[in-house]
Amino acid sequence: MERRRFLTGALAAGAALTASPSRLFAQAAPDLRTRRLLDIARREVERAGTQLWRRDLVGIADFGLHSSMPRFHFVDLEAGRADSVLVTHGSGSDPEHDGWLNGYSNLPNSWATSRGAYITWEWYTGRYGTSVRLGGLDPTNSNAFPRAIVMHAASYSTPAHVARWGRLGRSNGCFAFGPEIFPQALTRLMGGRLLFADSLGIGPDGEDVVAPPQKTPDFEAIAASNG
Repeated sequence: MERRRFLTGALAAGAALTASPSRLFAQAAPDLRTRRLLDIARREVERAGTQLWRRDLVGIADFGLHSSMPRFHFVDLEAGRADSVLVTHGSGSDPEHDGWLNGYSNLPNSWATSRGAYITWEWYTGRYGTSVRLGGLDPTNSNAFPRAIVMHAASYSTPAHVARWGRLGRSNGCFAFGPEIFPQALTRLMGGRLLFADSLGIGPDGEDVVAPPQKTPDFEAIAASNG
């Protein structure tokens, strides 16, 4: 009798699952910003092709946004979601230090951010502690390795710094994260994954953000003064 009651209940539960699968298994669709980031991540992974070792998660740095905004996105292609944190740009790309990126350079000693796709390599211990080496995959960032453009932690890349100064500090072209965030960047992105940097200007709600007019820096003069 108990066995018969158990089988009847199981069949009824199975019928309920069959009758309304959409109600039971429906998931909220990604918001507009996430959809845009997923599209960019898929496009850049496809463009990088076999140069990548892992294709599950992509880092996207959107330098079309002010440095006070969470503009580095961890885009999980398998889960279909993205979460965002603060990241710096280079001092050569923002000579007036107003928090907006003025331009990109691949020039040694420019202390500027370079646009394009990067592959993450191994971690090492350097000036800022544990850091992740990067290799440039495009002509616009081909000097990333000789320029020592890496991911690292820095105290000038924190919400507290933004609260005090209204913007982040600037790196020498590296992707610097707050010390509390960097372990996440290290574990989620190292080991042959893609990091992509560009001025995308994607706001929190997926809207287009237009940066104020910026004067392009004289990168050759900056490099000469830093050399």
